[in-house]
Amino acid sequence: MSDLSPALQPDIPGTDVGSMLEEFASAPRQADDELLTGLEAVFDVPVKVQAVLGRSRMPIGDLLRLKAGMVMELDRRVGEPVDIFVNDRLIARGEVVMIDDSLGVTLTEIVQQER
Repeated sequence: MSDLSPALQPDIPGTDVGSMLEEFASAPRQADDELLTGLEAVFDVPVKVQAVLGRSRMPIGDLLRLKAGMVMELDRRVGEPVDIFVNDRLIARGEVVMIDDSLGVTLTEIVQQER
């Protein structure tokens, strides 16, 4: 999968945001302050975050016939983890939780990408 799209890449010469985020995720906790200071330049960069419950493939005709209340089968089973993507890159897995009337995801695994 690709790193940040060019439109979301901060204009910082010589900076690879993907490497910085991976370094942050794998760094020992005592180095958090140093890493956070190094990442401050990208704190305001917007990213697309998705929690994917599952996927399905269907012909366009079936898609157009979907109505409220119909069930669409996904490629996951109940209890399987939800994939968390940042800019179309898998970064974690988690479990769906409900807090008051809102849905959320509790992260259970950080995914290490091979380079």
